[in-house]
Formats: sequence, structure tokens, C-alpha cells
Amino acid sequence: MEVQETRVQTDRVLTIPNILSMARLVGVPLFLWLILRPEFGGPKSDGWALLVLALSGISDYLDGKLARRWNQISSLGRLLDPAADRLYILSTLVGLTWREILPIWLTAVLLARELVLLVMVGILRRHGYPPPQVNFLGKAATFNLMYAFPLLLLSDGSGWISSLAAIFGWAFAGWGTTLYWWAGVLYVVQVRRLVRADAMAD
Repeated sequence: MEVQETRVQTDRVLTIPNILSMARLVGVPLFLWLILRPEFGGPKSDGWALLVLALSGISDYLDGKLARRWNQISSLGRLLDPAADRLYILSTLVGLTWREILPIWLTAVLLARELVLLVMVGILRRHGYPPPQVNFLGKAATFNLMYAFPLLLLSDGSGWISSLAAIFGWAFAGWGTTLYWWAGVLYVVQVRRLVRADAMAD
């Protein structure tokens, strides 16, 4: 879902955008099962895994578009959307690292950013603030990574298509990782300012 700003929120749960986000969450374990089947003696199901990722990307775009167009932006949607993004990134990291498509160091770099953000959310809650909203930079980072992962999965083969997928996949992975940490640093700065403002108010 794209960043939601200056719109009236609703407390409704069963909206079309929220149902799309819930469907994305259901797709996470399915995707992980498909990508790991070869590691447990099953057939390779990368095509189906790519389809699940593609459908996730489409629903990610649609839920934000429809929420704004139909005035169905909700508090639940603000939680579901980034949760689905992070779970897809986490499951893809687990799957691709397990299959040795992604190096462990890159997985560690991306997980370290998630750990930093988790600490920041804890600090915000201790001071009575909600989690930080998704900003454009964070969304751009997620889009880059969501392009990178299917391409890197596609690169796990032979032929010119796999070679081309590897080139573009690593390009998107590099940009996505950089933007991911950049957005993380901005979150840290934002939290620091809020905490400092609270301290001065006291």
C-alpha cells in the first residue's frame, strides 16, 4: 500500500483493501513452502512461488489505490500493509538463503535493519507514540527488494534468461538494501527527535 496521508481513517475491518492485505498475509506461508520444497525432496516449484510473489505485488498496489479512491483507509490497514511487506521480505530471505541463492552477509544486513527498527518501535511505545508510518523512501526500498527477490530466484538456473535475471536482480538488491537502510536511519532520527522533545517538555 502506498503512503496514506491527510485522509480520513475508518475503524472498519472488512473493507476490500483490508481483505487484499489479509490475502497477502495468507500467501506468506504458501510462498515459503513453495520455495523450500526442493530442499525437502519435493519438486522445484519456483514458477508457482514467482506467481505468488507477483500476485502479492499486484494486491500491494491495489489495496492502497482502492483505499484512497473509496475512502477506506483504516487503522487496521496501516498495520496490515507494512506487516505483509516485512513478512514477505523475511520469508524470501529465509528461502533464498536456505537455498544458497542469497549470501548470508546480505541476509544479515537486511535483518539487522529490521532489528534496529524493532528497537525504535519499542522506544516509541515506551514514550506513548505509535509505530512510525511508512514513508516514500521505505516503500521505494521495499519495491526494489520485491523486484530483486523474484529475479534472483529466477537466476537459479541456466541459460541467458537466468544470467539476465541475475544481473537485474543484484542491481535491484543493491539499490533496495541501500534505500532500506537509508529509510531506517531516517526512522532513527525521527525517534530521536521525538524522545528529545519529550525530555525537553519534562
